[in-house]
Amino acid sequence: MTEQTSRMGILWSFARPHLPTLALGLLLALIGSAMGLASPMVTKWVLDTLDTSGSLSGPMLALVALLVLGSVISLWQWILLGTLAERIVLGVRAGMVRRFLGARVGEITSRPTGELVTRVTSDSVLLREAASSSVVGLINSAIMLVGSLVLMGVLDLPLLGTTMIAVAIVVVLFVLLMPGIATAEERSQEAVGRLGGTLESALRAIRTVKASRAEERQATKVIEQAEASATYSIRAVRRSALAWVIAWSGIQLAIVVILGVGAWRVSEGALEVSSLIAFLLYAFGLMGPITEISQNLTTMQSGLAAAGRIQEMQALASEADETVAMDSADKRALNPSGERVLEFRNVTVSYGAGLEPAVRDISLAIPRTGHVAIVGPSGAGKTTTFSLIMRFIEPDSGEILLDGQSYASLTHHQIRSRLAYVEQETPVVPGTIRENLLFTHPDATEDELWDVLREVRLDELARALPDELDTSLAASELSGGQRQRIALARAILRTPEVLLLDEATAQVDGITESAIQQCIRDRSSRGAVVTIAHRLSTVIDADRIIVMEDGHIRAEGTHDELLMRDTLYRELVEALRIVERDEGMVEVVA
Repeated sequence: MTEQTSRMGILWSFARPHLPTLALGLLLALIGSAMGLASPMVTKWVLDTLDTSGSLSGPMLALVALLVLGSVISLWQWILLGTLAERIVLGVRAGMVRRFLGARVGEITSRPTGELVTRVTSDSVLLREAASSSVVGLINSAIMLVGSLVLMGVLDLPLLGTTMIAVAIVVVLFVLLMPGIATAEERSQEAVGRLGGTLESALRAIRTVKASRAEERQATKVIEQAEASATYSIRAVRRSALAWVIAWSGIQLAIVVILGVGAWRVSEGALEVSSLIAFLLYAFGLMGPITEISQNLTTMQSGLAAAGRIQEMQALASEADETVAMDSADKRALNPSGERVLEFRNVTVSYGAGLEPAVRDISLAIPRTGHVAIVGPSGAGKTTTFSLIMRFIEPDSGEILLDGQSYASLTHHQIRSRLAYVEQETPVVPGTIRENLLFTHPDATEDELWDVLREVRLDELARALPDELDTSLAASELSGGQRQRIALARAILRTPEVLLLDEATAQVDGITESAIQQCIRDRSSRGAVVTIAHRLSTVIDADRIIVMEDGHIRAEGTHDELLMRDTLYRELVEALRIVERDEGMVEVVA
């Protein structure tokens, strides 16, 4: 019950901003229902007029008026609630998108991307009717049902008793069937989420899938999730169908009994024929509100299942201190001062309770200018160190300082506005070359864009493209190395105080590598450059080298100093003294 109440609260939170529209929709629905309830009584008026040989113009005009007004009100209500439903979907999607993009990095990367996309695209649609027209429909159909029963009682109480028995049986069966429909819908949506995650992973690694001849195996995995979703959906369909058939059959049986009992009462003179016909019209009309109640309850159950999944997303830990206005004290604290721009003090962090620290008790100072290279074997903690600098993760203990001020006293925006980061695996974002370059600094000029492209030796290539800077990266045939250089150009568009490069020369040829190295040297003369280095040229060029092993700093110094006194560094350098092959070129490192 608590869980259902919580999910109802989620539905209500989406509907509450649109309460005036919902109220108007309900009012229109009630007016339409009132006209529908009046129709059998006007029909009785027509029949009674025939018996008295009176004029039929009055009751016939009343019937036509009810029809026309009912149609207009129905059209208005349909458009109103349909528009409201789409606005609710938009609000849900906007809220989840902001939640995802505002969440901590670990909260997002720990979940399959496809599943998160499913929450935005699929689950939000299930909320559409549940949070809008279903609410109005349930209230209206319930009032319609009660109103029909009251007017049936006015016409004949014995026949009403017969009808009530049928309605009670239908209601009891509905109450028993609804929880099963909700469970099946929820499990179906969970399977859809897993399907999205599995399919997204397979498509992301499509080259590996094909190279491994694993198309059929991967297709089978995806289809298994689709089959699971279909299984639960079919189960929900069966239960819903059973509920509807019970409702329809119950009312039809009631009508047969009403017709028999009513005919007997007419023959006994206890009931007028016009009253029996009006009563039968109300009995036939009961199918409308009962069917609407069943449909809206089914929709509500689907919406509640989706609300539960959306509620999980609202529990994502967020970077709650997103972009905020800085007061004067903040501005003074963030002014560059001292020789150190970044400092780690005894920092330890792990990726979960009970797990070994990925970085343990490291102390590190990054000077305001110069090139610092971080080297070490896989799992040494290099990427974790970058994640700490970018505040993608928070330290379990210790402190990180920016210009002498603790990260804890700064917002994520204040910290990241001083940094630029180029990651190795996903260096570009969807869009055109221009949009990628402007991603961090949307106010940059055209000249600035071409200047940074020239620095990474991509200006000639960009000018040769049909749309130049407006060429879509998705449609272009840029290589991995060229895309990586676009990411580097984006990072150096406005010289940052700290430039973080996760092996910026990993996928470029020798000539371009030389240009990038020159770019790094130029930037390091004006600010701090920190690289995770996997190529010997990057290591040798660094002003200072940090050697990491098993999450701690093992040694630091210049290339020559470390060669003399650290065995692990010598082993790493020897491993780098290999013929390096990159984009068809061979470089022999002596």
